[in-house]
This record gives sequence, structure tokens and C-alpha cells, in this order.
Amino acid sequence: MSATVSRILAELADREAIRELLLRYCRASDRADEASLAAVYWPDAHDDHLAFSGTAAEFVAWALPNLRAMRFNHHHVGNMLIAIDGRRAEAETYFLGYHSVPGEDGARRDSFSGGRYLDKLEKRGDEWRILRRLVVVDWFRELPDTQFFDLGPFGMPVPRGDLAPEDPSYAFFEFLR
Repeated sequence: MSATVSRILAELADREAIRELLLRYCRASDRADEASLAAVYWPDAHDDHLAFSGTAAEFVAWALPNLRAMRFNHHHVGNMLIAIDGRRAEAETYFLGYHSVPGEDGARRDSFSGGRYLDKLEKRGDEWRILRRLVVVDWFRELPDTQFFDLGPFGMPVPRGDLAPEDPSYAFFEFLR
């Protein structure tokens, strides 16, 4: 179903709020920020996320130790289709993810995946949050770790990302937290 220009215009603020919500999910995951990750879900939300299926609170409790063990996580969202029906919405959002996965032998591996977040969202008061999520993986690759931060990319020292609250963004930003 295609949306008309007048309908998209009428829904513009809600669409932008939903897009921002999904971007905040990525940041919260990448920084392993517990409060920010919990805040993208309604308390009664359900998430089917890879090997996990349960409530949003259970998902956050399951995800955080994994994200912290990986330490280097990077989520990107791209193509996004949003359909709004009053205070309910559905969104299909394509993602690319990178994780530095620790191995039992102490070596790390690079895990790359592409897939989609299938979300049912609900607006309560003046806020959109996820009510139901299904994560679909379309492809993945796992390779030996090639990260060597002693030199950085192209042999240059660079500012290094980290988990919350040590990540430079937490000290750098005043408003975007």
C-alpha cells in the first residue's frame, strides 16, 4: 500500500518520532546503555530477537551482558517503511550490524549481519515506543578479528568508541544523551 503525500504530511511528526526511536535503539545497543535501551520499549513489550524471546525487560537483561562482552558493536539502519494507523504503527527497518565477538579461546571474531527489524509500535500520550519486535536475519558473515587499535585505521591514532558512560559522546554532547 502506498501512502499519499497529504497523508505523509499529516503524519510527518509521528514518522520522525518513530525514526528517531529506531536510531536511539541503535545507539543504546552500541553503547550498552541500559536505561536508553529500556526506554525504546513499552514495559509490556515483547521482543523476538535472534535466540531470545520474551519481554522487553528480559531482553534488556539478556542483551546487556552480551553487548558488553562484545564491547565493539555498530548498528546501522537504512531502508525504513512506516505505516501509521492512529496511535498504532508498523515499521520494517533494514539493519547492518557489526559485533566483535569473544571466543572461548580468547580470540575474537568479527560478526557482520544484515536483516530487518519488524516492529509494531504504539503511541501513548505523546510518545512512540516499540510494543512488539521480530528480528529477521537475511545474511551474516563471521571472520577472524582483524582489529588492532594500537595503530588505528590506516596506522593513525584515532578517538576510540566505548561503552556507556566512557564513550566520548557522553562527555561531548549536552543535549543528545
